[in-house]
Amino acid sequence: MSSQERLIGRYLWAVGGTAAQVRVGKLVASRYRVEAPQIWLDTFPESLPDLPVELQSEIIPYLRLFPYRRHVPEVYGYARLENRREVTNILLLENVPVISGRGLYPGIAEAWSGATTLLQVYWLWQMTQLWNPLSAEGVASSLLVPENIRVQGGRVWLLELLADRVSGGQEMPKIPSLGDLASCWWSWITQSNSAVSKELQDICQQMYAADATTEAIAPALNQLLLSVAAQQPLQLEFAGGSDTGPRRFHNEDSCFPQTVFPPDSTVPDDDIIPGLAIVCDGVGGHDGGEVASQMAVRALCLQVQGLLQELAQQTELVMPYVCMENLSSAIRVVNNLIAAQNDQQGRESRQRMATTLVMALQIPQKVSTADGSHLGNSHELYLAHVGDSRAYWITRDYCQLLTVDDDVSVREVSEGRATYWQALREPDGGSLTQALGTRDGESIEPNVQRLILAEDGVLLLCSDGLSDRDCIEQSWTDCVSMMFDENISLDEAVQGWINLANRQNGHDNTSVVLVRCLVSKDDLSHQSATGVSPVATGTVNAGLTSDRDPDFSPQQAAIAASESPVDTPGPQSRGMKKRVMVVCGLLAIFSIVTAVGLLSWWQMDPKGFQRLRESLPLPRDNSSSNLLQ
Repeated sequence: MSSQERLIGRYLWAVGGTAAQVRVGKLVASRYRVEAPQIWLDTFPESLPDLPVELQSEIIPYLRLFPYRRHVPEVYGYARLENRREVTNILLLENVPVISGRGLYPGIAEAWSGATTLLQVYWLWQMTQLWNPLSAEGVASSLLVPENIRVQGGRVWLLELLADRVSGGQEMPKIPSLGDLASCWWSWITQSNSAVSKELQDICQQMYAADATTEAIAPALNQLLLSVAAQQPLQLEFAGGSDTGPRRFHNEDSCFPQTVFPPDSTVPDDDIIPGLAIVCDGVGGHDGGEVASQMAVRALCLQVQGLLQELAQQTELVMPYVCMENLSSAIRVVNNLIAAQNDQQGRESRQRMATTLVMALQIPQKVSTADGSHLGNSHELYLAHVGDSRAYWITRDYCQLLTVDDDVSVREVSEGRATYWQALREPDGGSLTQALGTRDGESIEPNVQRLILAEDGVLLLCSDGLSDRDCIEQSWTDCVSMMFDENISLDEAVQGWINLANRQNGHDNTSVVLVRCLVSKDDLSHQSATGVSPVATGTVNAGLTSDRDPDFSPQQAAIAASESPVDTPGPQSRGMKKRVMVVCGLLAIFSIVTAVGLLSWWQMDPKGFQRLRESLPLPRDNSSSNLLQ
C-alpha cells in the first residue's frame, strides 16, 4: 500500500481558537500540515500521535461516546504548537466531517432549504436520539450550535463536543433543555416551505414544556418521519457470497442470502425472506465455527419469518424500541442454541464454538395517513451486530462505517480508560469481548440501531476477511462504479469485493452481502426504461403503493391479505391507542419470537432441549411445550 493511500482519512480537526489562528500551509510539530482553517493533515499517519499520559477531562466525553462514532468525532491525539511566548497542546480529532481537506460538509442550517422533507425530519430525529447520551456527558450544547452540526446525506455529524455553558459567576453548569433544542429547530422550520412545517411546529411546542422528554415526543416525531418516508419509492436488491480464501482450507463464514457460490458449495434450501441480510463469521475451528455460523443464520431466518408475520398484522405503527428489543431477544435465543450445543459437546473456554453476527432487516410497516389511506412501506432498516463483522453505507460520494466492533480496545475507550490509539497498542486490543455462543444469552448485549433509507446507496455487510486493514475505507472509491453501474449485476459486485479481499488481505474467509437501495424516483424510472425488472429474485420493491393502488408488489399483497380493515383513530384518542398498541405489540412479537426460537432449538438439538424442558417446572398445559411436542 502506497504512502499516498495511507493518507486517506487522516484529515483532522484542530480544536480551539489558537488552532484557528494558525496560517494555512504551516507545518505544525514537523508533522501536521494546515490544509484549511483548523483542518490539518497528518503527513506521518503510520506513526502514533502524541497521546496524554493522563487523560484530560476535555477528552473524556469523546471516549465515553465512542459507541456513537457515526455522529461523534474521536480523539486522535495532541499536537505541540510552539510560538515565541508559549507552548500549546492542540487537541486533534479524527472521524470528522471533512471533505478531503478542502473544507467541511455543510452545516444543517445551510443544507436545510435544499434538502428533501424526509432528510429534514430524519436529521431532527437523529438529534433527539443523541440528546440523552450527550446530556449525560455534559455536552448537549453540541446540538444547539448550527455550525457545529454537519450533515452528510442522511447522517448528522458533530464537528466537536461543546461543554454545557457555565451560568453566571456561580460556576454551575447550565443544563440545556429540550426547549433550547426546539428554539434551535424553530428558525429552520419556519424559514422553509416544508410540507410538514405545521407538524414540526406542533412537536416544538411539546418540547417547550417544562417536563418535556425525548420519550414523550418520540411517538409524534416517529409517526411524522415514517409518514414522510412512506411517500417515497423504495426498491431493494440483495446479493451475497462467501469464499474460503487463498490461505484457508475450510470456510467458517455463512451468509444470507448467498447468491454467489464457491465451486464446492451446495445451494442452501432456505426460502428467500424479503428484506433480510446476514453475515456470520464462525470461531472455533473446523466443525466448530462453521457449525455455529450456519446454525445462527438458519435460526435467525426462522425467527425473522415469525417476526415479519406478526408485524404484518399490526394496525398501528410499532415503535423502534419495540422492534429493537425483539431483535435483541431473537439474537439471544440464537446465542443460547449455540451455547447449548457447546454444553452438550463438553466444549470449554477457547474450545467453545461461536460466531460473530451482523444483520440487516428492512421492516415494511404500513403507515396510516389522515385521509384513511395506507402507504406501503416505512423505509425502516434495523441493523444488529455482535462481534467484529461490520456494516457500511456507501453512496457515490462517501462511505460510512455503521457499526462499532465488540473488542477490548473499544471497551477500554467507551469506559473512559484510554484513547483508541492507546488501547490498540495493547496485546489484546483486537480480542473480541462478545460473540454468539460463548456464554448465556443474558450476558450478550446485541448492538441494534434503526436507520431510515432516505437516499440511494448500497449497504455492505461483511466479515473481517474484507474489513481488516481498512480495506474498505481505502478501496471503496474504486468500487463505486461496480456497485452502481447498471451493466454490472449485484452478484458480480459481490464477487468483485471478495476478489479484492483475497488480493489485499487473503488471510481469512470472506463473506459479503450487498443491499442496493433506491429511493430516487429518477433512478427507479431509469431502471424501468432500461428494461431492469423492479421485482426480481432477491429484490424487494415497496414504493408509492396504497390499499387502493392496483400495482402491489407480491409481499405487499400478502401483507394486505392478512390485514382486516380498521378505522383511523381520531386525534383525541390516537395517543392513548398508540401506547396500548405498543404494549400489545411488544407482548405479541416477543411471544412469537420466543416460540419460534424454541422451535428452532428443538429441531436442531432435540436432546438438549428435552433436558432443559425436564429441568424446568413447566405446567403441563404450557403453550410453548405444547407447540413443540
